[in-house]
Amino acid sequence: MKVIGTIILLILLAGIIAVGIFVTKGYQMYQTAIEETPMSTMILEIRSKENYTKLEEMPEIYKEAVIAVEDHRFYYHNGIDIVSITRAIVNDLKSKSFAEGGSTITQQLAKNTYFTQEKKIVRKIAEVFMALEYETECEKDQILELYLNTCYFGEGCYTVKEASDVYFDKLPIDMTDYESTMLAGIPNAPSVYAPTKNPDLARQRQRQVLDKMVEYGIISVERAQEILKG
Repeated sequence: MKVIGTIILLILLAGIIAVGIFVTKGYQMYQTAIEETPMSTMILEIRSKENYTKLEEMPEIYKEAVIAVEDHRFYYHNGIDIVSITRAIVNDLKSKSFAEGGSTITQQLAKNTYFTQEKKIVRKIAEVFMALEYETECEKDQILELYLNTCYFGEGCYTVKEASDVYFDKLPIDMTDYESTMLAGIPNAPSVYAPTKNPDLARQRQRQVLDKMVEYGIISVERAQEILKG
């Protein structure tokens, strides 16, 4: 029994050491990134984009749809959603993959602006530190606005204004509820959900967005059905 106990203790100790190494490397990656490009500089670069889109230039339902499908507790966490991360870890263990990341909108902003899209543990840890930095430097609405001007919508579009022009030939504020909820789902996989390439898959993704909005009490089932009719 003593031998088994010792083995278990050694395994736990090895696990703690491994976690410590990953966290240290992640923090170092974060520090290097923030030193190379201070956050104030990064924010100015994003806001200087020609087609930078302010939140007030977007329909309310579009913003609600994005939050519902990407990070429904966005306004209630500090950049890290422990519930989502725990769920993602459990699902990843079940599927024996690293498919689900549990990333918040703030983490996605950190990834879009400072890191690569590779799903590596050290990069994910660095992303967490950067997300906390964003939450310290910015208000929630600022983070959402920055995110919506750095995520990829497909067809070479990185802002809402570019995407609404390419896909619907109109300004963001003029998008219908149908268009708004469709656009909200595209960044998850732009090459798959771009309505110019796969209209059927784009509509399937739109239904997922609307289902989330219904699930979180943002709209009714009846309203979702009306929106789907276009």
